[in-house]
Amino acid sequence: MTTTAQSVPILILAAGRSARMRGRDKLLEDMGGVPLLQRQIAMAQATGQPVFVAVPPDATARLAIIAQNKATPLMITDADEGLSASLRGGVAQLPDAPAFLVMLADLVALETADLRAVLQARDTAPDAMIWRGTTAQGQPGHPILFAASLRPDFANLTGDKGADALVRKHAAQTHLVRLPDNRARFDLDTPEEWDAWRNASL
Repeated sequence: MTTTAQSVPILILAAGRSARMRGRDKLLEDMGGVPLLQRQIAMAQATGQPVFVAVPPDATARLAIIAQNKATPLMITDADEGLSASLRGGVAQLPDAPAFLVMLADLVALETADLRAVLQARDTAPDAMIWRGTTAQGQPGHPILFAASLRPDFANLTGDKGADALVRKHAAQTHLVRLPDNRARFDLDTPEEWDAWRNASL
């Protein structure tokens, strides 16, 4: 597949099994009247960039949301291996582009402005190879923008540590983008965390 020189595909990692949710799928949790996954797809699409979603082939409800919102599903047949499988399989299926943006599907506080800030950092820091969102205090998180030259390295990822080793390898070529508050790292992994967050938002 090919795309225009200006397009930067966004890869949403949504192949996890929500193991700590005790039977609930956190990507289907309600976010202002829509499932979390739908909210994340819409947020990414608002950047104007093409959106792809890494997902297990048996995740029927997630696939329905992806189809309804006209994003492109990328099937991860070995998703149970962990985050590296999603990155390895997802990046391999992305269209050709000068760079690609990766984001976790469960970061509930991220906004379109945050994605745009990281995408725009490629212009302001053109010598970098990785552009990474951080918290307001500088703690590294998501989203992460990778130069296309790093794409082959994703084929070698294993385990559940994602691209941590790859990012560490290129620390000197990484440009950090501070995002507001804790948006770059804030997720909700258990029913109790979801309930506490909703109660605090009332």
